[in-house]
Amino acid sequence: MLSDSLRKWQVRFCFDALPLALCCFPFLFASLCPAQNHEVLCREGSGSFQAGFPTGVNVQVTAARTGELATRTCAATLSWEKHSLPVTASAPQVDLDSFGVDLGLGVPVATFQVKKSANDCCMEYQIYSLEKPPRLLRTLTGGDFFSAADTDLDGRVEIWTHDAASADSFENLSLGELDSGPTIVLRFAHGELLDVSSEFRSYFDHDIVELRRELNSDDLLNFKSSDGKLSSSLSAERLHEMRGAKAKILEIIWAYLYSGREQQAWELLGEMWPPADLARIHAAILSMRAHGITAQVNGVSKAAPGTRKKRAQIFDAVTKSQSGKLEVIPPEPIMLRRPPLEATADKDLPQSELLLELVIDAAGKVRKVEPAGKAKSVDPNLIYTATGWKFIPAFKAGQAVASRMRLAVSPRQ
Repeated sequence: MLSDSLRKWQVRFCFDALPLALCCFPFLFASLCPAQNHEVLCREGSGSFQAGFPTGVNVQVTAARTGELATRTCAATLSWEKHSLPVTASAPQVDLDSFGVDLGLGVPVATFQVKKSANDCCMEYQIYSLEKPPRLLRTLTGGDFFSAADTDLDGRVEIWTHDAASADSFENLSLGELDSGPTIVLRFAHGELLDVSSEFRSYFDHDIVELRRELNSDDLLNFKSSDGKLSSSLSAERLHEMRGAKAKILEIIWAYLYSGREQQAWELLGEMWPPADLARIHAAILSMRAHGITAQVNGVSKAAPGTRKKRAQIFDAVTKSQSGKLEVIPPEPIMLRRPPLEATADKDLPQSELLLELVIDAAGKVRKVEPAGKAKSVDPNLIYTATGWKFIPAFKAGQAVASRMRLAVSPRQ
């Protein structure tokens, strides 16, 4: 029996590929399923979710149907009273990224990402108001996956993604040959969408360090001695090595460029790129960026990195007051997944539940995971996977807020 402070969430693990499907009721039963990169609520007709907001607007993500039959596609709908507004009637993948969140548009919103074609590289990010009647406020395109989050817990929610559509096939490199497309960070301010990537340079610097570490010095020298375009006269092995080096160089340049450090980007490009091809690639990079997600923003942040000192208050969603009430309406799960369990007999698994303490930001994303209670250690894969869990955030006085909560997880199937 779980304590009242844990909201009596009974969590069990499952091993199929279905995402967690939950409604927003006080007592929830959750299934944690194997985690994958960029998990979505509904994939090829598998997975569903429904919830209601206090304004009377409801959201539903489910398998698309033809008559009484479910199909291998997904659908999403907003409904209120006797009305409904389809987000998408049929798509290979549909995800609810956030629900009830304040993105800086003056109203609580639901954000969906929709992959319209199985062969498409990217998602379409649709932002709907949750006031009656709900309205489509903004659509963003070109990102491989979108995530609204308050990563630095300063009380402001950003939208993180990669400028994947513009990077796909750039210099004949596929997205599969890149670690990722260029990272871009967006934020709404007074209804305007700003590129705020320059405020998160430490994130880009971490990527730069990793990319430089992975870039082989011999491959770099060989690439700089090439024509830059990598002609087909090279052997297959040599071409593979050179393309790998070229991809790493471009990703490093993009990291400087997208984080607002153009001078450093061009200086480094001059050091790493074949001199005879420098003018061409410089123009190509500028054109790629101009036709990417940056074309959809209204402006660029002028704030210096690290200048904002404000920290969001993290409310307690665990301890009840003497009157028996929590200080916030606690978070509710949207999607929880877990890594597959090791091949361990059920009788050998711990009998007691594992207690995790989570810090969840005002966008419903997990910012911190720690074992709590008597747990001395927890599977590190579970801790890592928990950082990708999604929640409807806690609410106080009708506003989404950051909170600290505890979740009891059974290691037994």
